[in-house]
Amino acid sequence: AKRQTGSSFKPFIYATALELGYSPYDTVVDEPFCMNIPGSGQWCPENYSRNYKGTVTLTDALKQSLNIPAIKISESVGRDLVHKVANEFGIKSELNDTPAMALGTSEATLLEMTGAYSGFLNGGSAVVPYGLKELRLKGDDEVLMGTGGGIRERVIQTEAAGQLTWMMEKVITEGTGRRAILPDGRPAAGKTGTSNDARDAWFIGFTADYVVGVWMGNDDNSPLSGVTGGGLPADIWRETMVRVNEGLPINPLPAIAPEGPSPQMVEEQQRQQQQQQAPTQERRQRDNFIQQVLRDLLGGG
Repeated sequence: AKRQTGSSFKPFIYATALELGYSPYDTVVDEPFCMNIPGSGQWCPENYSRNYKGTVTLTDALKQSLNIPAIKISESVGRDLVHKVANEFGIKSELNDTPAMALGTSEATLLEMTGAYSGFLNGGSAVVPYGLKELRLKGDDEVLMGTGGGIRERVIQTEAAGQLTWMMEKVITEGTGRRAILPDGRPAAGKTGTSNDARDAWFIGFTADYVVGVWMGNDDNSPLSGVTGGGLPADIWRETMVRVNEGLPINPLPAIAPEGPSPQMVEEQQRQQQQQQAPTQERRQRDNFIQQVLRDLLGGG
């Protein structure tokens, strides 16, 4: 079944930004925010907590699952590019071409989402899920059907995928996915997701060896009671991962830590504010200079 992905869609936005050269340390302003949508009027989304953090890095925005930064970044890099990246990673379901796409208002299947996250783990190359290695008749060497899946074309560069993995690891160690921390200390990365009115709750994540996706919801699409992606889905994911990784060596994630902070504002609104402030500062300096000249000529303090 296809269900709204909620914030579990956000990694595709950050994957697009990283591919375009943004740094996990670049900053964006989390603040009350409205947009005029042609044909629909003014749209004023909010964070899940209805609180705002001010200037945050892209890493903090992802690990805290902030809505406003995700929308600003999606609009800054271009919705068409976010759509392209998500599609090439395996999200074949139709995506809404509106700013709300950044909040996961479109629907996808659990298999699509889990397969797409496999691309993050595999260095930025898409992965087509499969449930069959080969099919042959007993006693016959001829293979009737093969896997039909596996690693496909590259979607984003290895460095971008590694930095995204680094960011998503912090979702678990420091952010909304802390209940997914594995008891043996095994590194893991993932993302929580909760759709409108808590009708869907997701946790999708991976270790160095496995990718697991968890979705919770009601068959009649009625709201869940007290369930968010960082709660029961993260618990189920953790317990599943404990069992599937049992006996395996603890391997590091293919995470790539970014270079030192380079605070670049990603939203056009902030750039415009800075441009508007520059003439004001220049005018103030000029006025101060003129006043000083007058004081020197006419006397006075």
